Amino acid sequence: MSEKHLAGKVALITGASRGIGAAIAKRFAAEGAKVVVNYARSEKEANAVVAGITAAGGSAIAVKADVGKPQEIPGLFTATIKAFGKLDILVNNAAIMQRTFLTEVTAESIDAHFGVNVRGYLLCAKHAAELMTSGGSIINVGSAISRMAYPGAVVYTATKGAIDVMTRVLAAELGPKGIRANVLAPGSTRTDMNSEKSGKTKEEEQQEIALTALRRIGEPEDIVGAAVFLASDEARWVTGAWIDVSGGIRL
Repeated sequence: MSEKHLAGKVALITGASRGIGAAIAKRFAAEGAKVVVNYARSEKEANAVVAGITAAGGSAIAVKADVGKPQEIPGLFTATIKAFGKLDILVNNAAIMQRTFLTEVTAESIDAHFGVNVRGYLLCAKHAAELMTSGGSIINVGSAISRMAYPGAVVYTATKGAIDVMTRVLAAELGPKGIRANVLAPGSTRTDMNSEKSGKTKEEEQQEIALTALRRIGEPEDIVGAAVFLASDEARWVTGAWIDVSGGIRL
């Protein structure tokens, strides 16, 4: 039987009902972690993730909380402690993306993006750090887009750039407590946020494939190996890092 890299750990993944978050939750559970599957609206999908984990012999619960609403965040961590007694790993993954050119930017769209993608990440990190009394790992899901100039994503890109910078500060502040903080940066990945549902055209997808060294769109499952590494003791000397899991987009 192969070693389970996260045995005995408790992990909370925000935005884990679909896409990258769901893939991480499933893999973490397979690696031995007890998992909290956070969702804001997709209750059916979150429960399906939990059902799949438990059917495979793992342990998981689904907890509703919109991390874009500060008043809902404390309850997410209270539920985690009530269910599993501790917290070792936080994956800040919940995010929004609205394709917006500068001419379409509004104060409301800026506030909406930063409220989830930046404020939500920071407040969740704050609560997690208070609970990680024996060290831990905070993984902030950023994006390769923060190192690109991608027209039509000026607000979203700004939030991902903020994540890069704030993660380094978290690593410096929390290091003395044995808490590591790193950025996991996917590239173009096949999720609802990055599909025709979000307004992406086939032509744009082909352009992204052409810019990617491995010549395809990523799948959520392509991201999880790096997440397991960052969450595990194998990465005990890795903090403040920006881990590219983009398939080599714009090398």
